[in-house]
Amino acid sequence: MDPKRFVSGSVAVLLVLLAAWSSWFFILLISCLTAGGLYEFFYLIKKKEIPIYSYTGIFIGVLIPLSIFFRFELTKNWELLFIVCAFLLILMLQFNRQDNRNAILGLSTTLFGVLYVSWFFSFIVKIYLLLPGLEGPKLVLFIVAVTKSADIGALLIGTRLGRHPLIPNVSPNKSVEGTIGGLLCSTLVAVLCRGLLPATLDFSTGYIALLGCFFGGLGQLGDLSESLIKRDCNVKDSGNFVPGIGGVLDLIDSLLFSAPAFYLYMSAALNLH
Repeated sequence: MDPKRFVSGSVAVLLVLLAAWSSWFFILLISCLTAGGLYEFFYLIKKKEIPIYSYTGIFIGVLIPLSIFFRFELTKNWELLFIVCAFLLILMLQFNRQDNRNAILGLSTTLFGVLYVSWFFSFIVKIYLLLPGLEGPKLVLFIVAVTKSADIGALLIGTRLGRHPLIPNVSPNKSVEGTIGGLLCSTLVAVLCRGLLPATLDFSTGYIALLGCFFGGLGQLGDLSESLIKRDCNVKDSGNFVPGIGGVLDLIDSLLFSAPAFYLYMSAALNLH
């Protein structure tokens, strides 16, 4: 493995552990990752000369996880109403532009960035707050470990054994062998991390293995979705903020799909809604 990637990965693990220990550090980290991910997303879109509202989008995007963390809700499912209000704000900003060419494209792309990066990633905050005490942070550690282990497994196995391209028109470097390796790693890590799940669920080892494979697969799908965006924008990495990995969006892309699904699953399993 690239030494820079190893160091960045080690620092990321440390930050995640600190976030699980301190709620204030957790929301600070999530806010910074959200802002960084949105900045990189909008930077990619600007390469296509689409008239977006990047700084407005970043401001709106950071408010979503903050409102969830501080339980600011004017209505039930407040973040959805918030997104609607955000769209109206962006629409009014468009009224002040002299050039209205590609207005629909700019509005929809800005809103898509907020939904794709901020709203999807904000489910990490919902998982954190799902159960009292340390149980919520343990759930965050579980889904992060399962999802990122799939990334690592896919990289290591794919680099050494990859022979058959997975979807070359989306990501030419990803292989079928790497994807299988990633799923095996996420399955193994899920079993090893079963102690992070609430004891009341009493899942069997086989069932936890299936969960690991499923959420690891969703993480791989999230990785591919970002690869599609980067392919469209003709770039390899979303940025260079994280040495050896790329940008912030490259770091969190796999969690954008696995975190919402894990939150919905755990809410149902724990009968919280």
